[in-house]
Amino acid sequence: MSLDHPAANGVAPATPRRMPRAASFSGAILRRALLDAVVKLDPRALLGNPVILSTEIVAILSTLSAAALAVHGQPVGFAVQIALWLWATVLFANFAESVAEGRGKAAADSLRAARVTTRAKLIVDAERNLVVPTPAHELEVGAIVLVEAGDMIPSDGEVIEGVASVNEAAITGESAPVIRESGGDRAAVTGGTTVVSDWIKVRVTAKPGETFLDRMIAMVEGADRRKTPNEIALAVLLAGLTLVFLIAVVTLVGLGRYSGADLQPLVLGALFVTLIPTTIGGLLSAVGIAGMDRLLKHNVLATSGRAVEAAGDIDTLLLDKTGTITFGNRMATEVVPAPGVRPEAALRAALMASLADETPEGRSVVELARGRGLFADIPAGATFIPFSATTRQSGLDAGARAWRKGAVDAVIRSLGLKAEQVPAEFGAAVDRIARTGGTPLAVVEDGALVAVIHLKDVLKPGMKERFADLRRMGVRTVMITGDNPVTAAAIASEAGVDDFLAEATPEDKLRLIREEQGKGRLVAMCGDGANDAPALAQADVGVAMQTGAQAAREAGNMVDLDSDPTKIIEIVETGKQLLMTRGALTTFSIANDVAKYFAIVPALFVAALPVLGGLNVMGLSSPQSAILSAVIFNAIIIVLLIPLALKGVRYRAVGAGALLSRNLLVYGLGGLVAPFVGIKLIDLCVAALGLA
Repeated sequence: MSLDHPAANGVAPATPRRMPRAASFSGAILRRALLDAVVKLDPRALLGNPVILSTEIVAILSTLSAAALAVHGQPVGFAVQIALWLWATVLFANFAESVAEGRGKAAADSLRAARVTTRAKLIVDAERNLVVPTPAHELEVGAIVLVEAGDMIPSDGEVIEGVASVNEAAITGESAPVIRESGGDRAAVTGGTTVVSDWIKVRVTAKPGETFLDRMIAMVEGADRRKTPNEIALAVLLAGLTLVFLIAVVTLVGLGRYSGADLQPLVLGALFVTLIPTTIGGLLSAVGIAGMDRLLKHNVLATSGRAVEAAGDIDTLLLDKTGTITFGNRMATEVVPAPGVRPEAALRAALMASLADETPEGRSVVELARGRGLFADIPAGATFIPFSATTRQSGLDAGARAWRKGAVDAVIRSLGLKAEQVPAEFGAAVDRIARTGGTPLAVVEDGALVAVIHLKDVLKPGMKERFADLRRMGVRTVMITGDNPVTAAAIASEAGVDDFLAEATPEDKLRLIREEQGKGRLVAMCGDGANDAPALAQADVGVAMQTGAQAAREAGNMVDLDSDPTKIIEIVETGKQLLMTRGALTTFSIANDVAKYFAIVPALFVAALPVLGGLNVMGLSSPQSAILSAVIFNAIIIVLLIPLALKGVRYRAVGAGALLSRNLLVYGLGGLVAPFVGIKLIDLCVAALGLA
């Protein structure tokens, strides 16, 4: 098939939409979570969680104990209730993890449903302009495909020829198309996005099943999630506490024999489960999964929980300037008229000189003129004069009329003007633009200087305010750029960063990150270019822009689908939320053991040692009721805390001391008070229903 007459591939353009979202407690997620909670009862699935594994072992033993009582014709009501609530504790813990995972799995299912069978236009003979319709999943690395307006890009790749407007809404959720062209950092394209206009030739860079969309599905599903160092350390702590309480409970056997108390194994098992930190044990995994999910709500994909954790403690943020802080292309921001030239005439001359210029700079001049209500078409029979390294100018000839724009020194030299012949006002405008880090372009109409165009790297919206927010959070911002120091200083001042590194090479970026890390600081890096890849890989938190090069996306441990570097604020806050939530739930879990002591220990020994009845400060109705109420509370508190684990503790930009004091007051004191209230209320219900 000829490239001049390509067949449509039958794929409708992608519908603009955000990343798939799932409500935290939708019916579908809850049903799926309940099923997964049952599947996770397999002890092998609990090997990484010693607290819940111990609870399941006690539940199994309690079930066997209840069965033994039934065989011997003894009352089994109390034993069955204890066994059922111990199983409920395990199920509730599994349910918390499954709900957290369910939101990611629902998003992954939505992405899978959004994928369609795409037929690519594989170029088999470039000289004869022949293409062959080929299923996208059969494309090999290195294959070159033609993608035209209305076609879906079949796989991840790099543009090697052409320029096109691409709708990336299927990936980023943003309906505004972006320009993709060969060369530079805007050559990367993503499978599943749609070409809106023009055409491009794409070289496939991803193997089937390893595209960005495939990796994104795996990320949001949590299939590749590994435990972070913080989670591992906390798991070790919980295992240690479990061992300590196991020893404590075993020693009570000897104490019971000495005091004459009848300590039944079933009751000792219930005591053991209520004392070990089942609350944080049941919610630990959910907190980590939910942290990654909260980033997804901000359209940021985290490839590891370690990165989310580290984001909560970063001290230094390094940002690449071009494409990260700025839009990446120099854009026309003003047209300064030469002396004696009306502003409207100067703007029209700049427009005419740029009408046929398809470079980003040329298009920005046209957009600037249109934004000010000035429109023009290329005159019939006009000749485009392309830019060349020799003349350093481009423009348009139409009959006797001629318009040019280009480097100031080259234009002045082509006009045969000496330095003293250049109007002082014109020279002053050129100097002002250069001093502020911009690029001046001279405009000529019919052989006369008429204007100077100000090209500059335009900041992305809201940069200065967001960097101020980061400063208040204690994060130092450093802009990294290959520009000269004058340009770098101007952009740094405009953006409001704390420091900058000019004329930086990839080696310089890497060295700066290592120096910061050598001082004990955690470093985050935001970048979008292939030259940022080493720095993104070295940084503790590497945030790659989705619109950037594929190498950058693969090197970072996070991908910002909106390509907004100020998103680091949400990333930092999410990291802090994750750490604070774990700390808060751990504090609560350990603190509420105190109340359980007052509930169960008197119940165990009050018959043999009546003096211990003074510890029954809650006034529980009976020893059996006290034990059963504590077991029930131990189970349902996990369910009640699931929303907190998923939502996270709210972060406030205050000092660490103030945060610690607040959390100790809220969750430490709350962990002491809540069980007293909860166990007492449950005891009243148990007594009223005659369950014990």
